[in-house]
Amino acid sequence: MGNPGDTPPPPPNHQQRSTLNKPQDLYPDEDEPQQFPPPHDRPHSFPPPHDDEDDYATPVKPHAFPPTQDDDYTSPPVKPQAFPPPHTNFQQPFQPAQNFAAPPVHGGVPVGHPAMQGSPFNRPPTPMAAPATLNGWSSELFDCMKDPQNALITAFFPCVTFGQIAEIIDSGHTSCGTSGMMYGVIAFCIAMPCIMSCTYRTKLRSKFGLIETPAPDWAVHCFCEWCALCQEYRELKDKGYDPAIGWLGNVAVQQQQKQQQFPMAAPMGQRMGP
Repeated sequence: MGNPGDTPPPPPNHQQRSTLNKPQDLYPDEDEPQQFPPPHDRPHSFPPPHDDEDDYATPVKPHAFPPTQDDDYTSPPVKPQAFPPPHTNFQQPFQPAQNFAAPPVHGGVPVGHPAMQGSPFNRPPTPMAAPATLNGWSSELFDCMKDPQNALITAFFPCVTFGQIAEIIDSGHTSCGTSGMMYGVIAFCIAMPCIMSCTYRTKLRSKFGLIETPAPDWAVHCFCEWCALCQEYRELKDKGYDPAIGWLGNVAVQQQQKQQQFPMAAPMGQRMGP
């Protein structure tokens, strides 16, 4: 206990302590709605005004486009020129030298000039060769009995005669057996071998320049197949070929004939021994 003369201490202020301990005094009331965005006391403009002109660059003066020609940028006007420019230094026409003589012209081409010697243009024009005339057949279509052996073979075995003809016309690229077998297959299947044989009649005429007579090639082989084969066989024999021995046989015969016409001569400086 204290002394009787001492002043007692004041009682504790519980109300002040409870007030300081309240959280709502330190933080705003969460239940009260807040405005967003928060209001501003003074409205702002965008872009912000230039309060102090020294802080900013001097405003640029607008220019017109295209820019006008000021006094500082004026240039002397360019005089327009004609195109193409006139040739002032070549007004006089060209005159050849007095000692120059034009070469004679023959058919529109200079002839005899030294610069044209040896040139193909120095030659006079040559007339075009006339087209070769077509020749007639050596025998008629129905002259089958001029070669009785061939007529007999063609009557019974037309594929053999056709194979021999095709081998000579194709220069040995197709054999007699191959062509004859194809001819026989077509005749057996559709009974119209003329669709193949008429093409070789056309080849024969083109090779020797024969006329198309007495009818078109397809008509001759369609109505007179055996006679047409016999006529083509005789025509090859008349031109120096023997269809019976084939293409290689005819080549060998022609080589022998050439050797007989040009006999082998001894080399120069040598003589053939006895």
